[in-house]
Amino acid sequence: FGRDYLPATTLRPYKERGVASWYGRKFHSQKTATGETYDMYAMTAAHPTLPLPSYAKVTNVATGRSIVVRVNDRGPFHPGRVIDLSYAAAYRLGIAQRGSGEVEVESIVPDKPFQTALVAPLPPIAATDNAPAQPMPIGREAAGFVVQLGAFANNANAQGFVGQLSNQTALVGVEAKVHQSEGLFRVVLGPYATRDDARRAAERLRESLGLDSTVRAQ
Repeated sequence: FGRDYLPATTLRPYKERGVASWYGRKFHSQKTATGETYDMYAMTAAHPTLPLPSYAKVTNVATGRSIVVRVNDRGPFHPGRVIDLSYAAAYRLGIAQRGSGEVEVESIVPDKPFQTALVAPLPPIAATDNAPAQPMPIGREAAGFVVQLGAFANNANAQGFVGQLSNQTALVGVEAKVHQSEGLFRVVLGPYATRDDARRAAERLRESLGLDSTVRAQ
């Protein structure tokens, strides 16, 4: 494409602003540059030069929302584009619908502090009458409804997503966990006794933390 890309062999500070795009179903289950299988539902990305594998913080310039992705592939090789996100990463960042968006990409260096929250840090939220209903006790056979925040093909990615969410969900007094069903590892809150309780919890998350979710039967 008329430009040379020299991949880095060591991890060092890096920050760049440009356009992020995403790649999905066409490449799902194909091999990445690291030899891993691409999972469009995992929080991963492709970058032209960052070391493989490594981690990067990606911030949506328009909204300030940030995510952390594992860089395990090469690309995009187009002028102006700085990173290719997985579908899950693009969805969490809020650019999946548009197909692309302006972002800032920053490498995560182990000895450099970084913010892992999915959204900008928020002040503690005071308890109100609109707070989500408390989940029922968790049990293997618990019934009811859950608020799903994501679904992943493997448990490691799901657990990593839970770790990214923990600081934010704690602000509204709930805790995400991984529930396996229908061949997927689902990151959920709950269960809640009724669908209305779950819907109220989902709405509270959206209003307070900017987290999109779906309600489903347990």
